[in-house]
Amino acid sequence: MTKSELIAHLAMQHPHLRLPDVEAVVSTIFEEVSSALARGDRVELRGFGAFTTRRRDPRQGRNPRTGEAVAVAGKGMPHFRPGKELRARVNGGQDPGEAG
Repeated sequence: MTKSELIAHLAMQHPHLRLPDVEAVVSTIFEEVSSALARGDRVELRGFGAFTTRRRDPRQGRNPRTGEAVAVAGKGMPHFRPGKELRARVNGGQDPGEAG
């Protein structure tokens, strides 16, 4: 599902809201999550999951065209860990991490 499909779907589910208002809400949520991750904060949405950043160490890479060694700088990477309820919903009602 793309962002525009999400906006259209939400607008259909909530006909009392104007499409530009739904678009503003979705864009604001995405912007706030992005801003929090850029600051190094953790974003947890109960029942859905948690967004964090993970640090990738600097490493030695290779230029695919020439094969020459290239230094690749360290960087932060966004990471998502799904919540228990989301895992259960995706797997037909049962969380595969549960014993039993």
